[in-house]
Amino acid sequence: MRIVVIGAGMAGILAGIKLKAMGLEFAIYEKADRIGGTWRENTYPGLTCDVPSHHYTYSFARNPDWTRHLSPGPEIQAYFEQCCDSFAIRDHICFNTGVAKAEWDGERWQLTLSNGRSDSADIVIAATGVLHHPALPPISGMETFEGALFHTARWDHAVALQDRRVGVIGMGSTGVQIISALAGVCQKLEHYVRTPQWIMPVENGHFSKEERVAFRNDPATLEAAMDVETYTSNVEAYTDGLTKPDSPGAQIWRSACIDNLEMNVRDPVLKEALRPDHEPMCKRLIFSPDYYEKIQHPDTRLVRADITGIEPEGIRTSDGELHELDVIALATGFRADQFMRPMQILGENGADLDTLWSHKPIAYLAISMPGFPNFFMLNGPNGPVGNFSLIDIAEHQWNYIEQLMAPILKGEKATVAPTPDAMARFDAERIEAAKQTVWYTGGCQSWYLDVDGIPASWPWNYSRFVEEMKAPKWEHFA
Repeated sequence: MRIVVIGAGMAGILAGIKLKAMGLEFAIYEKADRIGGTWRENTYPGLTCDVPSHHYTYSFARNPDWTRHLSPGPEIQAYFEQCCDSFAIRDHICFNTGVAKAEWDGERWQLTLSNGRSDSADIVIAATGVLHHPALPPISGMETFEGALFHTARWDHAVALQDRRVGVIGMGSTGVQIISALAGVCQKLEHYVRTPQWIMPVENGHFSKEERVAFRNDPATLEAAMDVETYTSNVEAYTDGLTKPDSPGAQIWRSACIDNLEMNVRDPVLKEALRPDHEPMCKRLIFSPDYYEKIQHPDTRLVRADITGIEPEGIRTSDGELHELDVIALATGFRADQFMRPMQILGENGADLDTLWSHKPIAYLAISMPGFPNFFMLNGPNGPVGNFSLIDIAEHQWNYIEQLMAPILKGEKATVAPTPDAMARFDAERIEAAKQTVWYTGGCQSWYLDVDGIPASWPWNYSRFVEEMKAPKWEHFA
């Protein structure tokens, strides 16, 4: 039995560690020159995870050395590099090698690689991630700008920022973190915001040297500090708030966001300019300890006028003003519907993934698809994507995938894939549930919504996800 994993980000490394522990033959194909996924791609100023540091680790590889309560991006990348080495999976990774095509020949998957080589596998696990295809805004004139212009996932660190005029377009977590990091650094910093978002206040303190030593010397101290029970309860309350907009939990999150704006923005005009026109939690909630403080810095400005175009000297807005700039950073997010694309995936009888997903991506429990035997996904379409640890989500999914693999590895089944009926019933139930969530009822546009305006994320609470991942319903598989 040979297994191929596509991608060496968080989920691909997890798969490699688990496969090695099982003693299986496997290879991981990574299109880039090193591991890390989103934490490799994103290096912008202020990059920070919004999940508490000690909960953004593999459960079997806690990290006692986080310096902040919310981890800086470089520390997360270093953590994954360390895991890659300490579990000895680097030799299984083929870098600078993407998978161009995967085709089921009736018995195995035949892979065509980006370097012209080929491989075959009994089982394929796609760990390509969700947010890795940058979305570029349809703004005219970008190519005429005479300064530096780049997407935040392609940050150019050769470009000086100190004493420069910098514009940041977009108010997701990335845009907010960049403003917080650069306020007071640049000569002029402008934040171009089409739709303001709600911000949840959060503290990001430091772990002292003494605390880190204690965590390192006594794992029980670290586990106690994590307070897993409280964290899990908070995640449950958060997902209840998403899926039950009238719940007490939703009211608590909503009030915290509104109070944060009311109490921390002094200028009434700026306060109203920052007030969203939708319900809190309708978009992916932004956590920030200081955005409202930083946007009020004397050298920082919020720009709400629409962008009409980019010119050689800067950004022109709908009020006629030309904002002269040296640097423009596009914090405009990612194409969340791409997943494994542009890979060509051909299943049974020539079934084409592009055809299956021609309208929108779907998958049974975010993990597998009918007609694509022995092909499993970590963090696939319609899975839980929110303000909680995707490592935790991936570990639950791996537990499920491992059970799907078991009869194949034992020779009891040649193939495993969900039935079309199971896929159809699951998706119908998911869509109906999604229409009850705040993502659908909250009055906003977001990357959570698919082409039909239906939230594409897991529409139930965290506990239901955990329960579903405990064991496959084998009657749903052929």
